[in-house]
Amino acid sequence: MKVLVIGGGGREHALAWRLKQSAGVSEVFVAPGNAGTARDRQLTNLPITDKVALREWVQANGVELTVVGPEAPLAAGVVDEFRAHGLAIFGPTQKAAQLESSKAFSKAFMQRHGIPTAEYQAFTDPAQAHAYVDAKGAPIVVKADGLAAGKGVVVAMTAAEAHEAIDFMLLDNKLGVAHNEGGARVVIEEFLQGEEASFIVLCDGEHALALATSQDHKRLKDADQGPNTGGMGAYSPAPVVTPAVHQRAMDEVILPTLRGMKADGIPYTGFLYAGLMITPDGAVKTLEFNCRMGDPETQPIMMRLRSHFAQVLLAATRGELDRVQLDWDPRVALGVVMAAAGYPFDPRKGDAITGLPADEADRMVFHAGTAADGEAVRVSGGRVLCVTALAESVAQAQRRAYEVVDRIAFDGMQCRRDIGFRAL
Repeated sequence: MKVLVIGGGGREHALAWRLKQSAGVSEVFVAPGNAGTARDRQLTNLPITDKVALREWVQANGVELTVVGPEAPLAAGVVDEFRAHGLAIFGPTQKAAQLESSKAFSKAFMQRHGIPTAEYQAFTDPAQAHAYVDAKGAPIVVKADGLAAGKGVVVAMTAAEAHEAIDFMLLDNKLGVAHNEGGARVVIEEFLQGEEASFIVLCDGEHALALATSQDHKRLKDADQGPNTGGMGAYSPAPVVTPAVHQRAMDEVILPTLRGMKADGIPYTGFLYAGLMITPDGAVKTLEFNCRMGDPETQPIMMRLRSHFAQVLLAATRGELDRVQLDWDPRVALGVVMAAAGYPFDPRKGDAITGLPADEADRMVFHAGTAADGEAVRVSGGRVLCVTALAESVAQAQRRAYEVVDRIAFDGMQCRRDIGFRAL
């Protein structure tokens, strides 16, 4: 079986790495891929990003399964394009992907279907947004309504920070984000106290199958300081997701979401990521939905997955997830992101990367923002690498990952030194 993975980041490298190990898989293509997928002799990069060109290539080359990694192709309707021609593709349709591509759509959906989430209002008028912050006070959360590559959320601890975020996103639209009807819009919501966890499931429109639990680290610097990023590291499993919390997440968030999407005439298929806030009393509230696997959560999750992933996803495209079970390595997996100079606001590209090790079965360097330059590998994006290790404990996995981090070098590299601290 030939498999195509759409995307070029660390998530897609990890997905392709696991998919190539599935029984019956002969070739895995990654479009467009990165320097890491190019270095792997069992993966083939495909320099195509246009959805019609990808669909035509899949038809011409007998690809039996396509897996979509990032959000942008989903929001552009790649799943609709493939399905219109009878092709097996794992991901949500363009309408279903609004759960991520529009914060306002997502919040209204949750409110309509009784899914626990923070109180909110959506604004296109800066004056009204500023007045709302004045009325509610801080701390408060300001989100750009649209795809912002994980950087469209400001957790404002003061009213001044909230007002600055409104001007940045709405008045100046410095992020360049447009919501689904066009123009800039923000969602402002109450600040929730607790511990965050990433709850990711596979969906086939009717059924949901939970992946291993995970937790990421959004802030740039140690001890959760500095600006929010797309994620600076992650580990799996996440102790905060106890069996009771897991059950509540399924019963109160995931299954009502599947039922609600079906009732609204938009059946949901693909990866569904619920960012959850676990409050001190064990309640679960939904911070956001992503219509894809998280990055960097994918890297440790794929390290722990033992099942033949291609067969699992093929079953999902046929509506047969209820017939599938997943097998997990009981060890802990932990991934440390190495980011470019200037990340997250102005990442510098072009720096040469040295010290990259050979792949190991239980310790991998997944590439994200990298590009091949002859024999050299250079920085091409904000988050550059995710060094991921398996071990018997969080402390051991942390030590094994940082051993490799310390051997890799590029100018201006940024990384946290405390990934996994909440579980230690």
